[in-house]
Amino acid sequence: MSYSHPLTEPTLVAEGIPTSGGTYALLLTCREQQLLNIGRLGILDVKAGIYVYIGSAFGPGGLHARISHHLRPAKRRHWHLDYLRSFARPLEIWFSDDPERREHLWASLISRSRGATLPLPGFGSTDCSCPAHLFFFSHTPSFNGFKCRLRHAAPDHARLYRKTRTTPSL
Repeated sequence: MSYSHPLTEPTLVAEGIPTSGGTYALLLTCREQQLLNIGRLGILDVKAGIYVYIGSAFGPGGLHARISHHLRPAKRRHWHLDYLRSFARPLEIWFSDDPERREHLWASLISRSRGATLPLPGFGSTDCSCPAHLFFFSHTPSFNGFKCRLRHAAPDHARLYRKTRTTPSL
């Protein structure tokens, strides 16, 4: 069993993420299996692996405000993701400040990525017709592969960025 000291464990921060609106993918890692009650949506059988949550942020504070919320454990659970965040650690953020609402396209592309499965129908998509906005992978999906599929599906899409965890300096 490995032990990481809280001061040296890699962290993910929203620094540098714009306050403009846009679309994002939050990649989370979970180390052990557990059952998690997601409010009215039901029970999520959380497995060890990588979860990718697709969202958009066009309200006040844009991407920065929404991603900052998701990076902190929620005091009050508002979104489905707030429930999962109590058990899963942020790993990476993929984001774009494209002014078009692209979260449904992103969810469709991620759902067709190699190894993607749908852990709980309706997760993050109760306000749209997508099957879900949460996907499970046994391995980290390819950022470059996703970027390539996104460019092919939407050639006019704004630039895609990737933010990964960093280890704080002591």
